[in-house]
Amino acid sequence: MVVVTGGAGFIGSNIAKHLSEAGARVVVCDRLGHGEKWRNLVGVSLHDVIRPEALQSYLSSLADKIPAIIHMGAISSTTEQDVDRIVRDNLRATLDLWDWTGANGTRLVYASSAATYGDGAMGFRDTIDLAYLSALKPLNAYGWSKAAVDLRTAKEHAQGRERAQWAGLKFFNVYGPGEDHKGEMRSVINKIMPKILAGETIELFKSHKSGYEDGGQKRDFVYVNDCVAMVDWLLANPSINGLFNVGSGTARTFRDLATATFHSLEREPRIRYVDMPEVLRGKYQYFTEADMSQTRAAGFIGGGTSLEAGIDAYVRQWTAAR
Repeated sequence: MVVVTGGAGFIGSNIAKHLSEAGARVVVCDRLGHGEKWRNLVGVSLHDVIRPEALQSYLSSLADKIPAIIHMGAISSTTEQDVDRIVRDNLRATLDLWDWTGANGTRLVYASSAATYGDGAMGFRDTIDLAYLSALKPLNAYGWSKAAVDLRTAKEHAQGRERAQWAGLKFFNVYGPGEDHKGEMRSVINKIMPKILAGETIELFKSHKSGYEDGGQKRDFVYVNDCVAMVDWLLANPSINGLFNVGSGTARTFRDLATATFHSLEREPRIRYVDMPEVLRGKYQYFTEADMSQTRAAGFIGGGTSLEAGIDAYVRQWTAAR
């Protein structure tokens, strides 16, 4: 039995589907609400579905039957202003699971984020070095909440406290099937596909930083299947612990992303550049690129889907579903 929190969400539902196809008894913990999020669970063979409020009592009742928890549940909005909510749903919820899994010998894989790296001035090293982790300066409360958890887990690891496997996954810019419900937090690819098919000109941000052209801001875009492969690898290797980047290892521009999406949809690129909202300018990451050396050194040889290949796969799935 494997519990996947946020299991109806974007990355979580892809993990839940993979695990169910592999024969695991999958328990999804999530809020489904009144929208279409439930559709992410179509085709997933579910053992149970529980609400986050019931998670602790559920775990306590079945502690000896749950070898692993995949914790993807969180507020994923980098623009969320209610910091108390972020503390409750991101920081506190993860630390509660950290404490419970430590006490019960349960393996824990949790979602961290590339947002912990802030503006990237200190690089993108997925190390558990405490001095490095302490010096990171996230640009928003979301990134801060993830960084706080990483520092706590790394400190306890450094203190030699024995526990079952643990891993924090620093996801970079993930895209792929299952993100339709995410609103403004959807990937740019998801946002522009219907506009491209409608014959519209799509908009990208102008640059407000020297050294970057309009649309030349760079991100490490990672296809969601590569994220699933990383989780699968960790579950197959219970002796591996630590913080790990989950990215492609190659930064690409938003212009590259938009152009590749146009080409996958067999349309000529039509792009215009608009001013970035003032509220974002001081909190905007102009460059992210996962340093995958530690992950590779640990033995993970999966992932690495190119931006063009990932977009082609996503476009095929997205158009087939409509």
